[in-house]
Amino acid sequence: MFLFPAALLKRKLKACSYSLVVATFGVVSLSSFSNSTFLATEAHAADKAATEKGVVNIYSYRQPYLVKPLLEEFTKQTGIQTKVIFAKKGLIERIAAEGKLSPADVLLTVDIGRLSAAVEKGISQPVKSSAIEGNIPAKYRSAKGDWFGLTVRSRVVYASKDRVGQDAISYEELADPKWRGKICMRSGQHVYNVAMIASMIAHNGTEKTKTWLKGLKANLARKPSGNDRAQIKAVFAGQCDLAIGNTYYMGKMQNNEKKPEQKKWAASVKLLFPNTKTRGAHVNLSGMVLAKHAPNKEAAVKLMEFLSSEKAQQIYSKVNFEYPVKEGVAWSDLVKSWGEFKADDLALDKIAELRKAASLLVDETDLNNGPSS
Repeated sequence: MFLFPAALLKRKLKACSYSLVVATFGVVSLSSFSNSTFLATEAHAADKAATEKGVVNIYSYRQPYLVKPLLEEFTKQTGIQTKVIFAKKGLIERIAAEGKLSPADVLLTVDIGRLSAAVEKGISQPVKSSAIEGNIPAKYRSAKGDWFGLTVRSRVVYASKDRVGQDAISYEELADPKWRGKICMRSGQHVYNVAMIASMIAHNGTEKTKTWLKGLKANLARKPSGNDRAQIKAVFAGQCDLAIGNTYYMGKMQNNEKKPEQKKWAASVKLLFPNTKTRGAHVNLSGMVLAKHAPNKEAAVKLMEFLSSEKAQQIYSKVNFEYPVKEGVAWSDLVKSWGEFKADDLALDKIAELRKAASLLVDETDLNNGPSS
């Protein structure tokens, strides 16, 4: 069970507060609620627990089952225990609100936008580690050491095997009128799509990207909604021929025993990695940040070094269906089966800088209202 310092528990966290819903294997899963206040009584033992040696307190946007194998291996190798708080949103704001009394040591999150937001909101501190720098290429980490990528995922096109004959595509082609009424996607304001659009601005400029978005909007089969898997389901159902989604969802669907119908969705599509013959496919990251006021800094840095190591990178590739950031680490057999992958070398810092401009273009082009009737 995760314990909080008594002084901290008394504080009113106006930005976001939490309600406990489940606690398993050292993981506390939380639901966040806005415009509410979290209050607690004295807990002297909690003050000591937050700073006890041999423990790393992790705030994670990544689901518990994805990080559990990694943390178990870390504890096996080092003897250092881990305690995890999981939430789908609000953790960056929570750490900021907790301030100097925050028990957070490490933040695990996805998307360059969230990694850069951690820096912008002042909840991170730089890390200088020859091990981490040796494991993670410069393009996948902050130049100042404020954040580090752990895995790579690509924003690709899921194409119907039955209705799409071509085996190559570019992002630019998604605006071609030949795809009129045949593309499905989630909200253009979702962080995954904002990052993709930011990469288009970086390569093609604002005006060309705006024109491209208008073409993409015209080619949509329906108003953007749902998550990535919902778009692939729509291809399976014949509602569209192309869907935009992250690579790892293919692995999740292919291995989904709880919802076996998703295996059929996966079997109905093929992955097309855009711009393979030119600049390469847009990539994003899952990553980590050392909390600004980490009470267990030494142990936290050891965890960060471990997560960048070959062993951890192998686990990431196998369990999470993602691409390792560490060069030389083999992809899992399943990931290999998806085909050739050339990653865009565009620095992720550049994408972070252009996220606001990308979000504005989504609104300017009215992308989220779908194709005009």
